[in-house]
Amino acid sequence: MRRVVILGCAGTGKTTLARTLGERLGLPVVHLDTLFTLPGWERRDPESFRAELAAAIAGDAWVVEGHPDLGPVLAATLELSVPRADLVLFVHQPRWLSLWRVIRRWLTDRGQSRPDLAEGCPEQLDWPSLKWIWGFEQHIRPAAERALAAYATPLVHLNGDPDIAAFVDGLMLRR
Repeated sequence: MRRVVILGCAGTGKTTLARTLGERLGLPVVHLDTLFTLPGWERRDPESFRAELAAAIAGDAWVVEGHPDLGPVLAATLELSVPRADLVLFVHQPRWLSLWRVIRRWLTDRGQSRPDLAEGCPEQLDWPSLKWIWGFEQHIRPAAERALAAYATPLVHLNGDPDIAAFVDGLMLRR
């Protein structure tokens, strides 16, 4: 396994899983948020994002993590990375847990930029983000799964922290 795409709602553990896989498998990690977001939380236009993503995954080994909004950015993410991936991981958590993790992250990192965000994008929390998380399983996930169905890349759903831990532990057994 040399090329992995990790998708899921905010607060599900995508970034932590990506870092863990990157460390254990010796793979570079590509955070979609750093490619899509410019300083001041400005969004990169879809064509520029597409070019940035293509350059980031030009190599033979990587972990891509994130879940941009539906539309041209998600389409570009899937079109460019999924056909080249060995595996797609779709991470799910209970809605309340995702919300709690995002709120906790905001309380902890408020005013600071995280390594998985673009420079000049301090941690923030707003009503549209909370609504997006709340409606993810009902609105975003089905659309993303329909889009993923167009590809032959194996898809694994990790439902909660126990599934994530078992997946990572299984990697260590195979090495």
